[in-house]
Amino acid sequence: MVLDRLDRYIARNVLAAIVVVQVVLLGLDLVITYINDLGDVEGNYGAFDVLLYLIMRLPYRFYQYAPVGVLIGSLIGLGSMATSNELTVMRAAGRSLVRILWGVMKPVILIVAILLLIAEFVSPRTEQFANAWRLEQMQGEGTLVTERGGWQREGESVYRFGAIRADDTVLDLTRYRFDDRELVVAMYASQAVWEEDHWVLMDVDLTRFFEDRTEVEHHDRLQWQTDLTPEQLNRLLRDVDSQAPSELWAYANYLESQGQQATQPLLYFWQKMLLPLTLGSLVLIAASFVFGPLRTVAAGTRVFYGVITGLSFKYLQDLLAPASTVFGFSPVWAVLGPTLLCTVLGLYLLRRSG
Repeated sequence: MVLDRLDRYIARNVLAAIVVVQVVLLGLDLVITYINDLGDVEGNYGAFDVLLYLIMRLPYRFYQYAPVGVLIGSLIGLGSMATSNELTVMRAAGRSLVRILWGVMKPVILIVAILLLIAEFVSPRTEQFANAWRLEQMQGEGTLVTERGGWQREGESVYRFGAIRADDTVLDLTRYRFDDRELVVAMYASQAVWEEDHWVLMDVDLTRFFEDRTEVEHHDRLQWQTDLTPEQLNRLLRDVDSQAPSELWAYANYLESQGQQATQPLLYFWQKMLLPLTLGSLVLIAASFVFGPLRTVAAGTRVFYGVITGLSFKYLQDLLAPASTVFGFSPVWAVLGPTLLCTVLGLYLLRRSG
C-alpha cells in the first residue's frame, strides 16, 4: 500500500510538471507564431481570425512539443523531489531506482496513449480544417486545401497538380505520358472534377508527339482514367508530417506499388508508431541527469542540459531522415537510432550512479 502511494506521488509530481511545461511551451509558441502571422492579415482574415487559426492547430502543436515537454517535465518533477531530499529518503527507505523509474513511467504511458489518439484521429483533421478555413477566409469560398502543388508518377505517366479544393476539385493538372522514355502525350486541364466514382477533366488541351509532327486537340470534357482517388490526392498535397499513421501507411504502400520510394511517409509513420520508445528513452535521460553526474548541480542547469539533449535528439532524427534516402537504409532506423542512443546513454549514467 505504501509502495502504491509512493508510485502515485511520484507520478502526480511528474505529470503535473509535464503539463505545466507543455502549457508554457504551447503558450510561447502561440504568442510568437501569432505575432509572426499578423503579417498575413488580409481581406476577411483579421487579427482575431489569426488567433482562431492558431487555436485550431493546438492539437498538432501539442503533439510536436510532447517529446521536449516530457523530457523537461520529467527533469523538473524529479529534480524538485531531489532538491527537497524526497528521493534521498525514498532510496534510504529501500525504494529501488527501478521502482522510482516505474513511478515516472506511469504518467508517460498515459501521455503516450493520448498522443497516439491525437495523431490518428484529431490532429490530421484539425490541421486540414484549419488550413482550409484560413485560406477560405483569405480567398473566399471554393478555397484551395493547399497552396502548394505536387508531382506524382503512375505507370508511364507523370502528373503535376496545382492544388486541390475543399470540394475535391483539382486545379491546373498537367500530365506527361512516356513510351520507352520518349514523350508521346502532353495534356493540360484547368480542372479535374470527381463525379461519383471517376474523374472528369475540364477545358483540356492535349498534344500528341510523333516522329515527324505533333497534333493538338481541345476537349471541353474528357474522362480521366486513373487509380488516384480524392483521398490519395489529399495525402499527396497535404504536409506529410500532419497525416495520421494509417494514412501514412496507405500512402507508403501506394508509392511502393508505383515503383517509387516511400521513405518520407514511412519515416513519419515510424516516428508516430515508435513514440512510446522515444518518450521512454527521454525519461531515462531525464532520470540519469537527476540521479547521475548532474545530481549536485542547480535545477536550472539540469533543465538547460535537458533542452540541449532534446534539441540534439530532434536534430539527429532530422539528419538521419535524408540520410536514409541517400544511403538506402530503412527509415525505421532513422527513428530508432537516436532512441537507442538515448536509452544506452541513460542506462549507462544510471548504472554509474548505483
